[in-house]
Amino acid sequence: MGMAANSLPDIDRIVVITYGTFDLFHEGHFRLLKNARQLGTHLIVAVTSDRFDVGRGKLNVRQTLVERIDGVRRSGLADQIIVEEYEGQKMHDIKKYHADIFTVGSDWKGTFDYLSAHCRVVYLERTAGVSSTQLRGEIRLGIIGCGRIGRRFVREAKFVSGVRVSAVWSRTKASAESLGNEIGAESNLEHVEDLLTIVDAVYIASPHLTHVKYARMAIEAGKHVLCEKPLCLTLQDAEDLHALAAAKGVVFLEAIKTAFMPGFRQMVAVAQGGEIGSICSVTATCTMLRPRESREYDAEQAGGSITELASYPLLAIIRLLGLGRDDVSSLRSQSIMDATSCVDIFTRMELQSTNAMATATVGLGAKAEGDLVVTGTRGYVYVPAPWWLLSSFHLRFEDTKQNRIVNTPMEGDGLRYELAQFVKMICGGRMESPDLPTEESCVLAACMERARAVSQALNREPKSSNNS
Repeated sequence: MGMAANSLPDIDRIVVITYGTFDLFHEGHFRLLKNARQLGTHLIVAVTSDRFDVGRGKLNVRQTLVERIDGVRRSGLADQIIVEEYEGQKMHDIKKYHADIFTVGSDWKGTFDYLSAHCRVVYLERTAGVSSTQLRGEIRLGIIGCGRIGRRFVREAKFVSGVRVSAVWSRTKASAESLGNEIGAESNLEHVEDLLTIVDAVYIASPHLTHVKYARMAIEAGKHVLCEKPLCLTLQDAEDLHALAAAKGVVFLEAIKTAFMPGFRQMVAVAQGGEIGSICSVTATCTMLRPRESREYDAEQAGGSITELASYPLLAIIRLLGLGRDDVSSLRSQSIMDATSCVDIFTRMELQSTNAMATATVGLGAKAEGDLVVTGTRGYVYVPAPWWLLSSFHLRFEDTKQNRIVNTPMEGDGLRYELAQFVKMICGGRMESPDLPTEESCVLAACMERARAVSQALNREPKSSNNS
């Protein structure tokens, strides 16, 4: 597709090479290529192949390779178009085409610094202020909350086509400015309301107790909302927000990444498909040690193991056993409390339905094997730790010759899967997620509320500072 490389480079020619998916070629792509072209005299544009996009976990690409190449060609900016087909090709292309400058958008800043040993590396600032009409189908996404999860989400968003993080806001302005500068997003915003005027949708990654407030503000402003788990801490709040979203005609989705992972869907389908017989029990554990000075240990911010981690095991239990609101009253829990912070650092919850039982274990101050076991009458499913980032699961039987391992796709932190579903729902005009229905999200909120209300506390005294 490209011309053969010259055996000797032309000293008067400055070769610039850039890479991208270029799905639904829009004004932002045009301006990026225009700026890239201005860096030299010959611009080579590498368009990712369909197979390469799938292999690197790029989701929601809506055009074929031929269509995407045609979009680049019609821009009139590329002197040469090639196809990126494998990991490591960039270094090979730089040498093959005698590239002087490698350039991509600033949202990849630092990622390709290793190429500076072979040519100059330039990160171009993304175009600010481009309207949604100019971005043909690309959703302008605002981030509310710029902590750990917000930053991880921004990294993952680069792998989802049809969406761009265009603005960020945090209660701590310095945090928003830092992240905004890193990715070329608008961050000079005093209030959440300012962000809501310049985006089409928001991802809420703020502390738990602010979720309801910010979600309601965004929905009332007519914005689609992807809200980090837990969506809220009471069933009433969950019902109210979902009802408001339905009335406003916007997507409202709880961001529990595991629910949207291909491997989790496949594991549930196999477990419920009858191969292991009737499901009798589900046990799921999720523990992540956190320092005492972290937000998770702050009782005033609804810290604790239940609020921070219970969404994962409860999701698996509700999905696998098909639990509904009537089953929530069966929930019992016990917690080991931290005497200093007064939050639960280790909690075990038990639920039951007519024909099955379940145990969910979570911990911030105690470590356990984070696996999942689905017990059936003919065999069982075992998912190794960390099961909530499911990349494989085991089927095990009395006759060990029948045992097998099923490997499933899993890319990055998994956050791209929830965003991909969110974008699909918006673009398709769908208000209900097939992977996390409204009712299931409400049952999760009800379980969270009950677990916190009925838990029997086991007080834990602070360790003595001496050996006496």
